[in-house]
Amino acid sequence: MRLNKVFVGLFVASAIFTSCSSDDNGDDTSGGKNVVAPATYVFENNGESSVDFGGQTTRIKMGQEFISALKDNSKTEAELDAMFTHQEGAADFSDEDLNSSGKSIRSKVAASADYFSANTTASMAIKEQLDLWISEQVTDVFPNWDVDAVAGSAGKIQQAGGGSTRYVNGKGLEYNQAIAKSIIGGLMVDQMLNNYLSTAVLDEATNIEDNDAGTLVDGKNYTNMEHKWDEAYGYLYGNEDTPATPELGKDSFLNEYLGKVEEDADFAGIANDVYEALKLGRAAIVAKNYVVRDEQVEIIREKISKVIAVRAVHYLQSGKNNLTSDKASAFHGLSEAFGFINSLRFTRDNLTGSPVLSSTKIDGYMDTLMADNGFWDVTPATLDMISDEISAAYGFTKEQAAN
Repeated sequence: MRLNKVFVGLFVASAIFTSCSSDDNGDDTSGGKNVVAPATYVFENNGESSVDFGGQTTRIKMGQEFISALKDNSKTEAELDAMFTHQEGAADFSDEDLNSSGKSIRSKVAASADYFSANTTASMAIKEQLDLWISEQVTDVFPNWDVDAVAGSAGKIQQAGGGSTRYVNGKGLEYNQAIAKSIIGGLMVDQMLNNYLSTAVLDEATNIEDNDAGTLVDGKNYTNMEHKWDEAYGYLYGNEDTPATPELGKDSFLNEYLGKVEEDADFAGIANDVYEALKLGRAAIVAKNYVVRDEQVEIIREKISKVIAVRAVHYLQSGKNNLTSDKASAFHGLSEAFGFINSLRFTRDNLTGSPVLSSTKIDGYMDTLMADNGFWDVTPATLDMISDEISAAYGFTKEQAAN
């Protein structure tokens, strides 16, 4: 996916007037009141870039290799676990830079300050669910790689017309899809919305005083608050060729699915809304205007939360439409929906400060989809019921998301 014409047009028009925003080591050229977003996500201190989100790029790249490995039936459970829980120096990836990193995917899943710092039980349950799906991919699906799937038994199932072969468990679920789409919420969305854009993180300790004084982190070219905001930016655009001017479709996670929602005419403009809010919020930090900053946080939380909900409903409807004619395509769509529904628990309601839907409601949807023989038995009425409830909660219709 590339930027749509509206997004590109806005970007070009904006670029005519400004090129970058300068931190100037604490000088507030905006007067602290009127904050203007730069044309692109370019911010500097002392003539050098002050933007840094290398850790986010590393985790996105780890995630890319990991979800590809989930489809390699020669992998052992230990090898997949090692990729998920990477330890510094272990040769888990093809990229030596990833192997030398001390970062891992699992450590940041369900690990935000707002949702999980005081609820480690919930955090551990979410991590252990992913651990279990990894294990079952190896112990249940891989041994049946060449066996035709039937209700109650794992195996392969090919899409109509000689299409892709899908590898499912006895309920029709593709574990690799459930895991990949759950990582979008559990890692990217949770870290972005509920951690790095949280006041508990942005304003932690002396961050406000330091940002007001233009005090840079030792050895770095940014204030701590600037860096936290950039880390939120990195979970969305960290794998872009040129992150300052994102194109979307550059990874298999949040970046890709923001692009897909943007392609739906009912939601056109959402990608630009997110980009503009991230730029303006960062400029507000430079200008020390925390009111404007927090206004942008609310915009980002609303838009990104909607992306997860739209794709959950989109795939529920896609699955429904293929149920009788092409079960493999239906199961593939429903597996993606299953993962996106799991990711709803990391979305954010600006009024309550909590997920838009409760964990009880989300668990209920997932249990319903997996009841009895799972996707083999699920009915269109059930898929419509779940679609309507999610759509209503996030402020759109299932017809809008189905495009």
